[in-house]
Amino acid sequence: MAITSTGLNAATNLDYSAPSTVEDKSKLGKDDFLKLLLVQLQYQDPTEPTDSETILTQTSQLAALESAQNTNDALEALSKSLSSSQEFSIIASIGKRADLGSDAISHEEGGSTSFEVYFPEDIKNGVVTITDLENNPVATIPIEIPDGQDSLNADVYQFTWDGLNSNGEAVDSGIYRVNSTYTDPSGNNQETRLGAYPIESVRFEEGKAYLKLGSNYVALSDIVEVY
Repeated sequence: MAITSTGLNAATNLDYSAPSTVEDKSKLGKDDFLKLLLVQLQYQDPTEPTDSETILTQTSQLAALESAQNTNDALEALSKSLSSSQEFSIIASIGKRADLGSDAISHEEGGSTSFEVYFPEDIKNGVVTITDLENNPVATIPIEIPDGQDSLNADVYQFTWDGLNSNGEAVDSGIYRVNSTYTDPSGNNQETRLGAYPIESVRFEEGKAYLKLGSNYVALSDIVEVY
């Protein structure tokens, strides 16, 4: 059993060269329509000037185009504002607890399975219990207190199950549940389970948020509750 802690180290290459952009000539904007209207008025036949109805129609179309462009700009600004607000609220969740909604692990017959459990209180003594999906006991793992220590601090701890049941027999491949009962230094009985961890940090990649739970980063979409 060991406390697991991980860090991220990344090298960043910065490119200070100015980006090359190519203007899209395939689309007309409101400025282009205005130029066309002015050119049309400039080169119209003086003996047959464009009638006022046509000018009003073109002007109306120009106004509608400008209004649509302004609406798009406003929606884009609102989208950026909402995105920034959401990122801020996610960052504000650091220090709270996230629940993955499951206390289950997947085990392959003949192998061992490692997992992490968060203990909200200091641990005087206790056990981690492995059960099947019907809550029938399969195996127990004692929580070992290092020599010279009276207890373990509240934290996330890693355990490894050898895949054997209480009779020393290898269990079948399948899904198993992980829970723990323990006693804190004050003698109070406590319970915890796999799947609920404190949020240590937040990372953003390609517009998606990932929360550090234990030694792993978990996508925000995989978290069912933050409290």
